[in-house]
Amino acid sequence: QVQLVESGGGLVQPGGSLRLSCAASGRIFPHNIMAWYRQASGEQRELVAASPSVGMTNYIDSVKGRFTISRDKTKTRVYLQMNSLKPEDTAVYYCKLSIPRWSVDYWGQGTEVTVSS
Repeated sequence: QVQLVESGGGLVQPGGSLRLSCAASGRIFPHNIMAWYRQASGEQRELVAASPSVGMTNYIDSVKGRFTISRDKTKTRVYLQMNSLKPEDTAVYYCKLSIPRWSVDYWGQGTEVTVSS
């Protein structure tokens, strides 16, 4: 089994920064995709940024230039550096690990981010 543990959420003022972390453990195929999703209250979960083990990262338009996704050398940790945060970034942020070869997805428990003055 694969487990994902997120950390780094919290309350921040508009214009502030937060760094989310997600650590994966268990049986992890080396070719995988790690991504961050978010779900605001009353809204559907949406992809924020994705980082395949091989290939380019991608972002939704609303966070381009403000958020940066990165991974460590082991490819088992993923980070989301969030700068210039806006109230509309308020949501629960989830880490997801996808292993295309096995057609499986794993989700973390979520970490809450609140942007408010």
